[in-house]
Amino acid sequence: MEFSVLTVNPAKVETACLVVPLFQDGDLLSAAAKLDDASERLIAQLVERGDFTPELANVQLIPFAPGLAAERLLLVGLGKRETFNEGALRKALDGAFTALAKLPVDSAAVAFADAEVEDRDTAWNAQMTLEAATRAVYRFTECKSTQPTLPQLRTIELLVSEASQADSAETGARIGAALGDGVNLARTLGNLPGNICTPTYLAKQAETLAGESAGSLTVEILDEAELEALGAHSLLAVGRGSAEPSKLIVMKYQGAEDPEESPHVLVGKGITFDTGGISLKPGAGMDEMKFDMCGAASVFGAMKSVIALKPKLNVVAIVASAENMPDGRAIKPGDIVTTLKGLTVEILNTDAEGRLVLCDALTYAERFEPASVVDIATLTGACVIALGDHASGLFSNDDDLALDLLEAGEASWDRAWHMPLWDDYQQQLDSNFADLANIGGRPAGAVTAACFLSRFADKYPWAHLDIAGTGWDSGKQKGASGRPVGLLTRYLLDRESELVVTPEA
Repeated sequence: MEFSVLTVNPAKVETACLVVPLFQDGDLLSAAAKLDDASERLIAQLVERGDFTPELANVQLIPFAPGLAAERLLLVGLGKRETFNEGALRKALDGAFTALAKLPVDSAAVAFADAEVEDRDTAWNAQMTLEAATRAVYRFTECKSTQPTLPQLRTIELLVSEASQADSAETGARIGAALGDGVNLARTLGNLPGNICTPTYLAKQAETLAGESAGSLTVEILDEAELEALGAHSLLAVGRGSAEPSKLIVMKYQGAEDPEESPHVLVGKGITFDTGGISLKPGAGMDEMKFDMCGAASVFGAMKSVIALKPKLNVVAIVASAENMPDGRAIKPGDIVTTLKGLTVEILNTDAEGRLVLCDALTYAERFEPASVVDIATLTGACVIALGDHASGLFSNDDDLALDLLEAGEASWDRAWHMPLWDDYQQQLDSNFADLANIGGRPAGAVTAACFLSRFADKYPWAHLDIAGTGWDSGKQKGASGRPVGLLTRYLLDRESELVVTPEA
């Protein structure tokens, strides 16, 4: 998405469509007031007559507005001023750009800078605006025989009332556009069917990202022979029943001035299709198990944002990718495998396979001596029951890391909720025959899954994001959401700011 920042009277902006927000209380924001004056109180009259009610995310297209240079006017409701917050702005922007994306326009001007959220600045507002615009124009057409006929929205002009706001708006918009592109990449990877998006396909996508990075990203792909020699038998066990070879994909971004600076590591679960294996899933809804690699997709999306924004820090992304199928070579309940860490695992349920690939990836992460490790996985249905589709489940062995991730989620409006990781739960993973079992029974299923992973993340600050409820949307409008690309990218950008030393006065 291309953008520019303008400081100009909105009534004089020549654009295919001008987007203007309104509060319900009738007190017009600066941009709306100027437009109202230039159009002989057109906006105020529409509200007074009840032709437009500025309820949150409500939109009204005015195809012709006398006195204005814009061809069209799109009014957007912000709801009540006293309840306006980050979530309300996000909903209003989504409503605005969803409507805008359906119009025959390829450019628009947006006057949302005046819609200020308490404790948020112009840069944040601009970031939210460009991210929403980029997400709204997303269409998954890779598997369609015909393409959309409407022109695609490609250019946004951000209107700010003060010249002093321009630089902040420019910075925020650049981050928002990069975030939106990362989210959309994650959505595309998640939406691709399992016969296309295989572990090998993901490996090729990593190489494509490296090619786009101007040398800042390098890629290493470990195949099954290399994983066998390494001792990653848990990861390999999951893909044993599939004709598709498993992969461990490693992407290294070097942005810090010191190449030896400890990296922040992202680890993604990349099960490109999950039948459940021998513990076969029910047939209804199994098509949605192509989304079981959305953790990996979010890692790809975050890395796309990173190489666009070029933060001054080092990042390593690790994707553990396999396909879980039930053929004659597949692992069985009761099998015992030896992990890369050397711990043995009794497999009580082959459908609890995500943790089996992640545990080896988490052990592999030790070699980078990381500053932090965050794994992302569509891991448990129990997390969906606990949190629904609003918040990702957050587990961590480090309270400071957990707080940093929670703050990044709030700042990006890609929220998580801190869940317990107490030792009391660990005993549910006891096994009579191995060091631990891969499931801990029905009680606290999301917690015991995180407890399992914690056994392999004891050498560094670690957090686990369970995105089973947030990684995709089910039902008629099913599709990958692109979460938590926003949270991950914001977390990494915040780590860059921590490295900046402020000189003493």
